[in-house]
Amino acid sequence: MSIREKCYRIVCEIPKGRVSTYKEVAESLGIKGYRAIGMILKKNPKPIEIPCHRVVKSNGEVGGYMGGIERKIELLRKEGITIKNNKIVNFERYFFKIK
Repeated sequence: MSIREKCYRIVCEIPKGRVSTYKEVAESLGIKGYRAIGMILKKNPKPIEIPCHRVVKSNGEVGGYMGGIERKIELLRKEGITIKNNKIVNFERYFFKIK
């Protein structure tokens, strides 16, 4: 299985209403290329099915999204995540640790 396929599989583990980080996904894959995770997710062939909108920056900022940041914020808010000024409020509350 390729890194890309593993990445998508890991992202699918993030539950609705929770978020993880590019760093967390990279570390779970055993790599240090956090930006590489962003590049992989940018090419996500099935954006809602593979919920890449649930992957955010380590500081709680929303980060980029293939459909635009406003769309990412909209999706996260629909899942009950509070966002203010492009940053998740009470980030620790929503953070999902990947096993």
